Amino acid sequence: MRTPTPWVLPTQPIARADLLGSGVTARMLRTRLDSGDLVQVRRGVYVRADAWPSDAKGQHLVATRAELTVHTTAVASHQSAALILGLPTPGFQRWEDLPVSVTLPVTGNSASSASAIHHTGRLPSAQVQRDREGYSVTTPARTAVDLAADLPLPEALVLLDSAARLICASLVNQIRRRDYANPQLVRVATDLLVEAATTVRATRLRPAIALVNPSRESAAESLSAGHLHLAELPTPSFQAEIRTPMGKVYPDFLWEDLKLIGECDGAVKYDDAKAFVLEKQREQMLRDLGYRFVRWLAREIMLEPAVVMERIARALAW
Repeated sequence: MRTPTPWVLPTQPIARADLLGSGVTARMLRTRLDSGDLVQVRRGVYVRADAWPSDAKGQHLVATRAELTVHTTAVASHQSAALILGLPTPGFQRWEDLPVSVTLPVTGNSASSASAIHHTGRLPSAQVQRDREGYSVTTPARTAVDLAADLPLPEALVLLDSAARLICASLVNQIRRRDYANPQLVRVATDLLVEAATTVRATRLRPAIALVNPSRESAAESLSAGHLHLAELPTPSFQAEIRTPMGKVYPDFLWEDLKLIGECDGAVKYDDAKAFVLEKQREQMLRDLGYRFVRWLAREIMLEPAVVMERIARALAW
């Protein structure tokens, strides 16, 4: 048996034509594929076997890069961009479980496949950035607008708020809690969202963009804020500071005039037993200071928003 001719296997997706152009022969390529040293990510694009991740998120990212390798004028967008940027999903489905998504220029000539969705549209240079590996991806504002354009207000707000947080963080050297409430930073974020919405002609997003608040720290908080608006309930402060004997605390929602605190609890919040005990101590201290609480679960606001709104309405009318 002949020893395979040594050559440097690619750690990033590379097209067959580029391999052949670098001196790799079709036989060398076939040998490496047969030995399992090389993986075909998509038709005509390959990567070294140990560079092909075992997890769904990693595989989606590498598959996205493979698509960009074939379509050199394309930009990672929609769910693939959201995965790269770390934008949350407004529901239970994970971005990595959806097909790869890229956007090509209007003049682009390409068809979508079962594994990749090809959008076409205008992409101003200001709405494109580079990821850590140097691949083109739509900016947080453009990504959020692309995904939110056809969603109801609460779900759209999840994406818009999260994009605004990323934008605020990009405008300072080290992000601090108070920066998310800085009017100047928030204005830059909302202006970028409006600009992206104008580009894709998603004018229906204007009301949602007007409600954007980067201070909200989770998808469930944004979803709750959207439902509060639709239910026409009083708008609370979000992550507002309360000074206490235990130090500063920042409740998810605060109706200060009623001394009512709203807390949207997720499973992650109490994974640490010490954190759970501390949270209970914090709540009791606030109750001793005269604050009342209304609580709901992240899962509740996703599945039964009307029940949550009724619960909050009762607390507000107390």
